[in-house]
Amino acid sequence: MSLPAMQHPESISFEDFLATLDEDAHAEWVDGQVVPMSPVSERHDAVVGFIYAILRGYVRRKKIAGRVFLDGFQMKLGAVRSSRVPDVAFVAPERMHALRDTYLDGPADLAVEVVSPESRTRDRIEKLREYEKAGVRDYWLIDPALRTAEAFRLTGGAYAPRDLGSPARLTCEALPGLWIDVAWLWLEEPDEWVAYEAWGLI
Repeated sequence: MSLPAMQHPESISFEDFLATLDEDAHAEWVDGQVVPMSPVSERHDAVVGFIYAILRGYVRRKKIAGRVFLDGFQMKLGAVRSSRVPDVAFVAPERMHALRDTYLDGPADLAVEVVSPESRTRDRIEKLREYEKAGVRDYWLIDPALRTAEAFRLTGGAYAPRDLGSPARLTCEALPGLWIDVAWLWLEEPDEWVAYEAWGLI
């Protein structure tokens, strides 16, 4: 389960949350409360780093004007009064106007959560519901312990599970031509060059 929220006599505003949040702290803002996040495992960190590296490499080599963010950058979801920190997020060129110095004012186009045992309920229920309502176009759920990958795409205002096909591949509507072989995620030492070679970028 997630760590308990830091309860305040009165709910804290998003602006006060940002002002008091230490840059090394790992926390989210949910319904006016600060929710600290648990430390992650080495495997979680490796998968997150791999996904970030290959998305960033794809965006750079394709000269896409969007941005890829690693865990730590706040995504304010005004529709549900929360600010979440996806493990990896992509903001498309047409959404770059929503970037602020320390947060994204609105939904990313892609949010990726790498599931930890303590975060399964939060990622599969709470964040899925919030991301759907706020308008995150693509949501990927990666579970290294169970070796599963799920993808949801916003269709008509609601998330629809995506058929990953065989072999299973993750895709993103905001990144045409991008695909990630799910088997890459389970390699002992995931290496972004595997993806670059498969995509013909090297």
